[in-house]
Amino acid sequence: MKILSFGEVLFDVYPDKKFIGGAPMNFAAHFVKQGGEAAMISALGKDTLGEDAKKCLLELCLDTSFVTYPDKETGKCLVTLDENQIPSYNLLSDVAYDYISCDGVKGDFDALYFGTLALRSEYNRKSLCALLEREKYSEIFVDLNIRPPFYSKESILFALENASIVKISDEEMPTVLSEIGLDMSEDYAAVAKALAARFENLKIVIVTLGSKGAFAYDCKAKESFACDAVKVKAVSTVGAGDSFSASFLYKYLAGEGIEKCLEHAAKVAAFVVSRYEAVPSYSAADFN
Repeated sequence: MKILSFGEVLFDVYPDKKFIGGAPMNFAAHFVKQGGEAAMISALGKDTLGEDAKKCLLELCLDTSFVTYPDKETGKCLVTLDENQIPSYNLLSDVAYDYISCDGVKGDFDALYFGTLALRSEYNRKSLCALLEREKYSEIFVDLNIRPPFYSKESILFALENASIVKISDEEMPTVLSEIGLDMSEDYAAVAKALAARFENLKIVIVTLGSKGAFAYDCKAKESFACDAVKVKAVSTVGAGDSFSASFLYKYLAGEGIEKCLEHAAKVAAFVVSRYEAVPSYSAADFN
């Protein structure tokens, strides 16, 4: 199985260290760890960070054929710590990943993934829209990863109107529903049904609930599924949602039922939560 992952590759830059990240990159890396193949559609700067990023992508066994190099700096999130070590984040704008080109992107792929942060750029929305008009994908997995203030009603609607599978966290759900004019409810099944009724392209709505597990709604069969979270000692939640999404999609593309996909994704996400790295070392066989 092979997928395309569209969106940001960036560095979290601290005063004394840096870490590569970006939900689309984390997602693609976890999909590869599940046993699949993944190609990135992204943009890096012609700078030292861009060189470091490309090296990281290759080390993660990601196809970089569709990575471009506009005349902009590689994306950065500047992280500063106060006297109590509480972090503040400055996600820089007008960087390379705000200018992702989809020209020349083609091939036989099982699915396309994208999130909402990269859609903050009109350039990227137009680029991705052109790709979707030109190429067709059996599944389009969208993660509504809301990053204030880098979201809008337009970007959320674009994502929902093009997704076949959408993942939303319970923390992001109120913002998403408010932006598109739907009422929030504690009943996630009702919320999922409302989304399915409004966006007929949706096949599955997934809501991640942190330590409470996850919920999924089959929009066509009108069936609900839920699974508990796997109990572990949490070390870092960075990359956990991306590992959940990638693991779910891999199993779904392999023909597993939604319930089995949820259970597998929960196991992988729990493992990631118990590690410091967003993409720790593991094998899919560890969870079978």
